[in-house]
Formats: sequence, structure tokens, C-alpha cells
Amino acid sequence: MMANNDALAEGIVRLKADFARNFKGTSPMHEAIPLETSGFLPIEQGALAALHDFARNNPIYYKWHDSQFLGVPCRVYEGDINEYWLGSIKHDSGYQPFYPTWILSAYALALASRRLGFGQVVDIGSGDGRIAYCAKIAGLGAHGIEIDENLVMLQEQIASATGVEFCARGADATKFDYHSLGLVRPVFFISGLPEMGEMLANSAIARILAVPELKQAAGFAFMGSHSLRKYARDLSKWGWGKVIGDYGLEVAEVVTLPTHWTAEQAHDTPYVFTFATAKTAL
Repeated sequence: MMANNDALAEGIVRLKADFARNFKGTSPMHEAIPLETSGFLPIEQGALAALHDFARNNPIYYKWHDSQFLGVPCRVYEGDINEYWLGSIKHDSGYQPFYPTWILSAYALALASRRLGFGQVVDIGSGDGRIAYCAKIAGLGAHGIEIDENLVMLQEQIASATGVEFCARGADATKFDYHSLGLVRPVFFISGLPEMGEMLANSAIARILAVPELKQAAGFAFMGSHSLRKYARDLSKWGWGKVIGDYGLEVAEVVTLPTHWTAEQAHDTPYVFTFATAKTAL
């Protein structure tokens, strides 16, 4: 059964909308993290501190300042991903350039994964490791698989500086041995928007479902779109209908959240959580 956007996700979307209207900076990348918990952003204070630790120890962000959005005191982090973006597009099987989600969104995704009953998060195309980092602080097992060596080193640097030791692996996700992770009830985040991420999704999902213990235990989370182009190849299920159908996956929940690429847009990004089922194909 597909659920509505959860309360935290709705609060983050509201915060982002007010942030987009009122932020006057010029940095290519910018996002806000509350300094304290609030009624519509109910994040435990220790988790909030860990999210700020991630931003402060991530060299992508080069300055920050405090401001208020919707009456909530926040710290605004500004940065630039250009150096890492250029590195991420040089790999033959790197189907999706490095475009991160918001840090707050990564935390909401980790909580959604836990709520859906997953025990581990595996982020395929993990970039700077923010989803794996947030999974770890949410009490889940956390793995990042990233083909770009500079991004892997960035993940390791952040993990060391913050003390949040998630597992960053430098590997090609289309050739990786997923059995080696010893997973029990994992959800795999596929880094790629509709069409751009389809080749990565097909290659990785086929390898994952070839592991007998994962065939009916795995979940997959896809980055969809609420504003598909008129001539897009797949207009169903937020752009992922064919992949979902081909592998017999079942949509469990859709959580809409801000991402770097929707910072100036009215629509945010739907993350489509799916379960493998008895119909799941190899």
C-alpha cells in the first residue's frame, strides 16, 4: 500500500519552498538545516547535530550563515560541486553525474527506509555519502558504492572527521559482488533520474536479484520525477514504470523531497520505494 508523504518530508518540502523564495545567495549549491527541532520538523537534537557535522566536515561547503525560514532558526550551507561533478562524468559506467539530494532529505530517506522495515541501506552511486551517513545515524547498516575515486576519498574523509563510520566502497555497481556484503533486509538506492539512470538500474538490479537470499528480501528506491517531459520514454510511475514492471517490483511508498536539482523548481523529487515480490524476475 502506497502511503502519503510522511510528516517530516512534508515539513522539509515546506522549508525548502520558503528557502527558495527568500534565499539571496549566489553559490551554485545551497541548502538549510534547522538549528533546533520544531513542531513541523521533528528531528531529534542529536540527529540534527550529526547533520550539521556532515556539512561542516564536507569540503563541498565553503561557507555558512544563520537565517530563519518559516520562523525556524536554520544554518544555510553554501558550496560548489563542480570539481566533483567533472570527475563523476569521466567513467564509462557512471550513468548519472554527481548531483546530491539535500542533507535533510537524505535523513528523511533513512527514516523512511527504517519505517518500511529495512535493516541496511546500500546507496549505489553514493557521491559524498550523505544517504549512507544518514542511514548510519538512523541506526541502519550503511554502505556506499561509488565508482569515482575522488568521491570515495571524500566519503572516507567525512566518515573519519565525524566519527560516523559508514562503509564506503570504490567499485563499479554494474559489476559488484553484492553477496559479499552479507545483507539481510536491504534497500538499494539507485542514483539516477528516469532515463539517465535506467542502464545503471537494470545492470545493478539484475546482479542483486541473482543473489538467492536477496531475490525476495531486497527493496529498491528510485529517484523519479513529477514533471516528466512529454516525449519521455516512460511516463508511468514517476518515470520508472518499465523497470518496476520488468522486475516484478511492488511500489510501497513515495516520499517527495528537495534535491540539488530541484532547488529552484516548484516540484521536488519523488523517491519511489519498492519491494521485491514473489513475481520478481531475474
